[in-house]
Amino acid sequence: MPNFFIRFGEKFKQKKNRKILKIIIILIIAFSTLKVILDAIMPIFEVLCKDKAKSIATIVSNEQATNVMAEHSYDEIFTIEKDNNGNITMIKSNIIAINEIISDVAIKIQEELNKKGREDISIPLRKFYRI
Repeated sequence: MPNFFIRFGEKFKQKKNRKILKIIIILIIAFSTLKVILDAIMPIFEVLCKDKAKSIATIVSNEQATNVMAEHSYDEIFTIEKDNNGNITMIKSNIIAINEIISDVAIKIQEELNKKGREDISIPLRKFYRI
C-alpha cells in the first residue's frame, strides 16, 4: 500500500505541475500577443494624436486671433502721415497696441485650450492595413 500512495502522490504532483505549466504558457502567449498588437498600434496612435493636437491648436488660434482683432481697428495699430499733396510719407506703428494684441491673443488661446479638455481619437481599421 505505501507504494501506491507514493505513486499516486507523484502522479498528482506531475498533473499539478503540468496544469501550472500550461497556465504559464497560455499567459506568456497572451501577453506576447498583446505586446505585438500594442507595438503595431502605437505608431498609428501617436501620429493621429499629433495631427489632432495640431488641428485643435490651429482652429483655436485662428478663432481667438479673429476675436481679438475684431476688438481693435487698424487705426489703433498704425498711424499714416501724409504730405501736403496727400502722398504717404511715413507709416508709424504703435508698439504698445501691437504688444497688447499679441498678449491678448496668447492669453485667449491658452484659456480656450484649457477649456477644451480631452478629445476622443479613434483608429479606423483601414489604418492597420495601410489603406
